[in-house]
Amino acid sequence: MKNVKKKTVDIGDYKYGFAMPERSVRRTGLGLTAKIVTEISTIKNEQKWMRDFRLRAYETFKKKPLPSWGADLSPIDFEAITYYLKATDKQARSWDDLPKEIKETYDRIGVPEAEKKFLAGVSAQYESEVVYESFNRELNKLGVIFCDMDTAVKKYPVLVKEYMSTLIPPHDNKFAALNSAVWSGGSFVYIPKGVHVKLPLQAYFRINAEAFGQFERTLIIAEEGSYVHYIEGCTAPIYTTNSLHSAVVEIFVKKNARVRYTTVQNWSKNIYNLVTKRAQAGENAIMEWVDCNIGSGITMKYPAVYLTGRGAHGEVLSIAYAGQGQHQDAGAKMVHLAPDTTSRVISKSVSKDGGRTSYRGLIHIGRGAKNAKASVVCDALLLDDLSRSDTYPTMNIQEPSAVVEHEATVEKIGAEKLFYLTSRGIKKEDAEGLLVNGFIDPIVKEIPLEYSIELNRLINMEMEGSVG
Repeated sequence: MKNVKKKTVDIGDYKYGFAMPERSVRRTGLGLTAKIVTEISTIKNEQKWMRDFRLRAYETFKKKPLPSWGADLSPIDFEAITYYLKATDKQARSWDDLPKEIKETYDRIGVPEAEKKFLAGVSAQYESEVVYESFNRELNKLGVIFCDMDTAVKKYPVLVKEYMSTLIPPHDNKFAALNSAVWSGGSFVYIPKGVHVKLPLQAYFRINAEAFGQFERTLIIAEEGSYVHYIEGCTAPIYTTNSLHSAVVEIFVKKNARVRYTTVQNWSKNIYNLVTKRAQAGENAIMEWVDCNIGSGITMKYPAVYLTGRGAHGEVLSIAYAGQGQHQDAGAKMVHLAPDTTSRVISKSVSKDGGRTSYRGLIHIGRGAKNAKASVVCDALLLDDLSRSDTYPTMNIQEPSAVVEHEATVEKIGAEKLFYLTSRGIKKEDAEGLLVNGFIDPIVKEIPLEYSIELNRLINMEMEGSVG
């Protein structure tokens, strides 16, 4: 076991920036080689098909270039990252069974309390492995499966082989290839036909180690007529070195099913958050992404819905906040491949203290997707003259019967509204917080109450000390 003293920096108002002593039971060396990929597979005691999948993906990763667009990723040093770190020997079924440091981490974040009040199941990942799982037994009797992906590979290999990597193959992009090579943890969710999971399932991802890469992989299958709401949250300490988070999420929404996937991303600013998320929606299915990006130094994330069944509907509702030293390059992809499909994208972004937000989106309506309808609304709010917002929309319309709407606005915070509020005794920082919360309210009201309260609190905290 190792007890490594970490170099942290002043965390300011970021309440999740605390670090615990690193006590790993297994870890790979720095950098990435075929030997390390094989070592990860051996530690997990995987079958040959998964080890071979990883090694093929590693070869793809080496050949793929970094994206030539979006945020600047050139500072990433792939040889200075630890790609696998196991913090504890076994997965716990009770919070009290966790090692002291890990239990204290989740207590301070508030995950156990949320489980008691709001959730049907919880999965908690710490570094590379899921360290805690809890699941409503009544749902288990209905055939619902909620476990970590490592368990799914062993217990449900037929399902995993059928779906994994079919929406996001390793050759999709460099970071999808990297995830495929070194993935660890994440969630596997299977909802049987006609089953509605009334309370959300949640996964919580925590990076504690310095110069570390977290690469969870999530696979959700919602059979015909089913429903599930899956929530993920994420935090990390603030170090003097950067860490990398590169996840892959694949979701299959069958006929008449509905899936909502909510993310409240509050990584510390030393994290590169480079994620690939994609869903497929069948006949009359509904897929909703609710994507809230508050933290990280750089985020590149574009949740996608492939509308492959007649009458399918896709939504992306997103918030991006960028303060000093942050670039949130986020957006959405809607790919209409069947008749009578509809999609809606609403993007709200806020920039202050020189932060930068970018909306990067794609609307593709293929031939034969008759009567498809798509709507995109991008609103950006700038709180000072130092900040920046960009919009990069792409429309590829191959069907003449399609109806596509695009609207984009950029505005500064209203001086008249600020004057009105401050003249009535409200501090300028509080007034700015009120106006920003009003600006993002169309998205906030779509997420569960306990998360909307936390999101408003985070925005108010970020507004403290801002200058309009």
